[in-house]
Amino acid sequence: MSVLFCILVVVGCGQKGNSVDSKYSEIQEKDFKNYLEKVDTEYAHKIALDLGEFKQNQELGYRTAGSSAEYEAGKYLEKEMKNIGLTEVSADEIRVDKWEFEKANLIFKDKSGNEVKSVLGGYQINFDTKGEKEFDIVYAGKGTKDDYENIDVTGKLVLLDINQREEWWVNYPTLQAHFKGAVAVIVAQDGGYSEVDDKALNAQDICGPDYAPVFSISKADRNVLKEAIDNGNTKVKLDAKSKVDFDQKTYNYIGKIEGKDKDNVIVYSAHYDAYFSGLQDNSMAVGLMMSIAKAMVESGYQPDKTIVFAALSAEEWGVSNTRYDWSTGAYRQINEARPEWIGNALLDINFELPAYEHETHDEIRAIYELKNYLTDFSKLVPKVDGVYKDGIEVVAPLRTWSDDFSFATSGIPALRNDFQDSEFMKTHYHTQMDDKETYNEKALKFHQNLYGLLGIYYDKTAVVPLDFSNRMEALKESINAEMNKSEGTEYKELIAESDRAISNAKEVMKKVEKLNQDYKNALVNNEPTDGILKASKELNSKLLETFKYAESNLVRLTWEDEPIFAHQNPQTNIEALSNSKGLIEKGDVTKALDEELYKVDNNWYAYSFDKDVFEYFTNYVINAEKGKLMWGAGKVVSHRDLYDLINSLQEKGDGKEYSAELEIISKSIKEEQEILKQTVAEELKSVKEINNLLESIK
Repeated sequence: MSVLFCILVVVGCGQKGNSVDSKYSEIQEKDFKNYLEKVDTEYAHKIALDLGEFKQNQELGYRTAGSSAEYEAGKYLEKEMKNIGLTEVSADEIRVDKWEFEKANLIFKDKSGNEVKSVLGGYQINFDTKGEKEFDIVYAGKGTKDDYENIDVTGKLVLLDINQREEWWVNYPTLQAHFKGAVAVIVAQDGGYSEVDDKALNAQDICGPDYAPVFSISKADRNVLKEAIDNGNTKVKLDAKSKVDFDQKTYNYIGKIEGKDKDNVIVYSAHYDAYFSGLQDNSMAVGLMMSIAKAMVESGYQPDKTIVFAALSAEEWGVSNTRYDWSTGAYRQINEARPEWIGNALLDINFELPAYEHETHDEIRAIYELKNYLTDFSKLVPKVDGVYKDGIEVVAPLRTWSDDFSFATSGIPALRNDFQDSEFMKTHYHTQMDDKETYNEKALKFHQNLYGLLGIYYDKTAVVPLDFSNRMEALKESINAEMNKSEGTEYKELIAESDRAISNAKEVMKKVEKLNQDYKNALVNNEPTDGILKASKELNSKLLETFKYAESNLVRLTWEDEPIFAHQNPQTNIEALSNSKGLIEKGDVTKALDEELYKVDNNWYAYSFDKDVFEYFTNYVINAEKGKLMWGAGKVVSHRDLYDLINSLQEKGDGKEYSAELEIISKSIKEEQEILKQTVAEELKSVKEINNLLESIK
């Protein structure tokens, strides 16, 4: 412990002999030391295990949006927040689509005639057999349009194999089967997810309608069932009950450590809904958050800002029949239950899967504007022997797969402990084997240290350290200059304006750093801070306004939900279309299909599914009302429909006549070129406004 605080003092001092920084480090050291002495891994672990006892499906678990299990878990957390000394504990009501998954059992005879009971996992659909009901079942491969050519599935169950990581999400083959007349689909993971064990089930958000039923079967049971089907045993019994109710209420639970400033808040967040027992995802995250709150209270820490702890519902899924059906609880908390957080919340620290060592280094994933600050802070974090031997890496930008994205897109600076590139995602994630066996106490301890100290460190920062230069650098780097030059866009002006923004951002950071240093000086010398805090509040307001503008105007999404700058979408499409045109002109249609055309928007799905399926999942993005799209509203740049082109090329194959197809591609390229010009012009306008905002600050 003493080594840690020597490190803190050295790093905090910056320049040797700076007595103010040295004395400030002593103040900081005391707060850090008091917190670290109180933080408790056992308490966090107990919270996680307790949450796993709240089940709506007695065999598998599940506590899902608006369900009885989610409600009971929430009331438990509300009581626990009060027990550990948080104040103004409240249950904030929001509206979600409610999902209760009670059971799904498949009974069939194996190839030898022995009865087998397979417990199935669920998705967010409406289906009730009202007890055991007999069906015919057929195997339809991957459930593509070609797989149904010689199969009648009307009124039957359909067994499918799926790889949701490398091929497609479950909604596509499910709706394909529904349109073919199937009663329900049963999917087995064929790689991508649930690789930990052949007995592993899988659960995901469905991103589709409630009226197309689907369930999950383990690979082990799938193999037995497939053998039975191949041997003519096609009669099965299904006993299932899954119910979706629209526009129901659920609750997010909020507790506070009140600071001197009651308006500006720092938010810690973790979602408490889960698939199966969900130890890592996300019971341990809630345990981590609660243990930080408990340690802060018990250490006697008196924050400058009010620190809020938010247990959020409906992260895994919360709205039916939309592409953006996750992070519902967070989005509606910010935009409906607590809109006052926008402009007043200075930071969201969000937790996911934190008691597992995902990599040999620990990643903090954050908005661009916090990358430099967090990189500097990471040097203060004490090591824990036996975990994260390669230290901490800060990466940006945020991704869409967790609640922090909803915070950021609403204008609240955000970060999370990262997990998405871990092998855990392929093995244990969203399976019943995300259980107590995955618990790593050292990883938890490391994150307790890291994020508890970060909250204290950030709290003592008078002005939010938002450095806009990183976002502007990323914008510049994403511009394909050669392509933009040939298309005659205003890319040079955009680069020049971005350079001006970088310069302005650095000037703003000098002002931020000076005010933060003035605040340190005042604390050390016991001088009045009222004037500094008033100035910092005004500056914070302007910085948050600038951040919200940047998020609203510069963040767009691909059709696979990856954050991009708007111009990147037409750049990708133009390149893929141009390359495919050249290949087709040479007669190499196979290569054009295999290597290029699938890159254009969501046209990967045009290869394998009927047009009505493709159009359904296109239109529910581009034609949906804003309320359905939530954090994804306005984020998709455009859509290029190549369904007929791709299917025509698939039918013709290599070495044929392609004048009609080449005409479509040429027209598409011209239209994408116009989109590129438009997006660059819009970005130029946005960066100019960011410069106006930054110049008003500096």
